[in-house]
Amino acid sequence: MRRVLAIVVHNWPLKVAAVGLATLLYVGLVLAQNSREWRGQALVEVRNQPGGAILIGGVQYVTSIRYLSPRDVSGRVTSDTFTAWIDLTGVTPDASHDVVVPVNVSSPDPQLQPFDWTPRQISVRLDPLRTKTVPVTVDKGTVPTNLQVRDPIVDPTQVVVTGTQSSVSQVVGAVAHVRIDPAGLSIDQEVDLVAVDGTGEPVPQVRLEPSSARVRILVGSQLQSRSLPINPVVTGTPAVGYEIASISVDPLVVSIEGDADALSLLSRIDTMPVSVTGASSDVTSSVELVLPAGVELLGPDRAAVSVRLNATTATRTFNVGPVLSGARDDRSYALSTDQVLVTLGGPTAALANLQGDTLVVTADVDGLGFGPHPVRLRVTLPAGLTLAGISPPTITVTVGPGASASPSAAAS
Repeated sequence: MRRVLAIVVHNWPLKVAAVGLATLLYVGLVLAQNSREWRGQALVEVRNQPGGAILIGGVQYVTSIRYLSPRDVSGRVTSDTFTAWIDLTGVTPDASHDVVVPVNVSSPDPQLQPFDWTPRQISVRLDPLRTKTVPVTVDKGTVPTNLQVRDPIVDPTQVVVTGTQSSVSQVVGAVAHVRIDPAGLSIDQEVDLVAVDGTGEPVPQVRLEPSSARVRILVGSQLQSRSLPINPVVTGTPAVGYEIASISVDPLVVSIEGDADALSLLSRIDTMPVSVTGASSDVTSSVELVLPAGVELLGPDRAAVSVRLNATTATRTFNVGPVLSGARDDRSYALSTDQVLVTLGGPTAALANLQGDTLVVTADVDGLGFGPHPVRLRVTLPAGLTLAGISPPTITVTVGPGASASPSAAAS
């Protein structure tokens, strides 16, 4: 037994190495028989890219993939057979340097097992997104020598630039390029803006918000200035029962500048329309001034228009039956008329909504004895209305015994 054991353990390291080598040779033979290589372009997907950053340099391709598969499967391998991706989880955006990340490859087909590919890793750069506010300037280009050109008026005067940190950091302003026409035409137009660096060169791959600006430039051969009254323009009709009492504007006059020929045709500067349609109370509005072509303001471009309304007044007559006040149950009362005319005055709207049966005309008969008596009528007025007249103002009330009164009561 010992002799057999000695034979088994004799030179055991060499024997273990031999077994391992044989195993490796066997595995290598198997791999050699089942290993395949695909050459092409498999787009590398980007997964878990941090928000607020842009991947600089574009996405690369995996150009070769070695994989294991049965012989009958390898013939159907295409670029869609494999999925390549990089995972940017935990990568901090930094425009100053690249980050090396591993490339992953897999296949949805369980019979295909990728085990090597090119490249195994790639360098990426994540540039953080940034925004900042920059001023808007106007480039007038070459101005013809025979023309006078005033300073540009631009709206807005600032814009927001958005893009990668490396690009936004170069931007110092946004420029609106315009051309002065030799004919001397003033400029009033919407102009696209261009982001520029400190040397005036355009900066690509940034976004401006807004992307354009309104540019106005007064151009002429004989520019002059004048002061003209402001004319408030009011449109529409107030609500029923109301009328315009007065219209005022502040300021009353405005200074303008323009070519002498254009100014000679003007006698006033209108405001944008202020509507009072359906209004039942005073209207105040700040509106822009309307300027003809070739004319610019030398002061504020808005005016405050105030429209004061009054309620229109009228009269309306109603037929109303008088009612008795202070009448006794044991007396009878005969009226000289059962209808009187009541004329009320006040706002038209209030009169239009008033119903005649809501009016109360009272004849006070409290304490009257038997016989005829003149009684002055009283009208209970709705709020906001006045009594314009009542016809007749006095009626005759004849008092007699009631139907159930006793002889002694009638004698009294």
